[in-house]
Amino acid sequence: MSTVLQVSNVEKYYGTKASLTKALDDISLSVDRGEFVGIMGASGSGKTTLLNCISTIDKVTGGKILVNNQDVTALRGGALNRFRRDELGFIFQEFNLLDTMTAYENIALALSIQKVPVAEIEKRVQDVAKKLGVADVLSHYPYQMSGGQKQRVAAARAVITNPKLVLADEPTGALDSKSARMLLDSFMTMNKELGATILMVTHDAFTASYASRIIFIKDGKVFTELTKEETESRKDFFEKIIHVMTLLGGEMNELV
Repeated sequence: MSTVLQVSNVEKYYGTKASLTKALDDISLSVDRGEFVGIMGASGSGKTTLLNCISTIDKVTGGKILVNNQDVTALRGGALNRFRRDELGFIFQEFNLLDTMTAYENIALALSIQKVPVAEIEKRVQDVAKKLGVADVLSHYPYQMSGGQKQRVAAARAVITNPKLVLADEPTGALDSKSARMLLDSFMTMNKELGATILMVTHDAFTASYASRIIFIKDGKVFTELTKEETESRKDFFEKIIHVMTLLGGEMNELV
């Protein structure tokens, strides 16, 4: 199985020489093609900083990040914009849909930018919308949709270009429990049926239990990992996650 993401000896500092904060401390990890990986850790552990560096929203202080064997830490200008457009998919906590566009137009936008033929756009949007359960709201504007529908539209937008890596930042954070379950089922469809490689930051053990592997971050370093066995139930995996969270220290509601 090929490696989609390789994080090697990454460090990230914030502040000035007089007052430096080390957010990432020589961290290394990898994600293989077709994996669904979760990242968990206490508030201030560095998990969001790590995601921001991988997504090129933030720059590393040291080390390298390779996505599909391309060193993204060295990209600048147009090359960086093309990488973000073509290689990454994003799912944020707050949906980030364009209010003046329908669900269909929000999903299709990235393909339009890539100058994909209209007939192919239509086919691809209808296909992904059906698989993620939002075909019935394609003509709706964001204000006409529920939170769960908006997040599944955002998920469809993230995978429509067949990116090498989909990054999800607290994707269930703004959803009620029913909508969260529907979104996570959609993530499973994205992973299993659409072949998406997903890296998801979450503070929630139930959300994390949908992943196939969990990387726990503590003080900017990898604390430990959990891999779900093929025969293991999600309930059993959830209980293992809770156990590691306890070892990390603090109650669950302190994990952000």
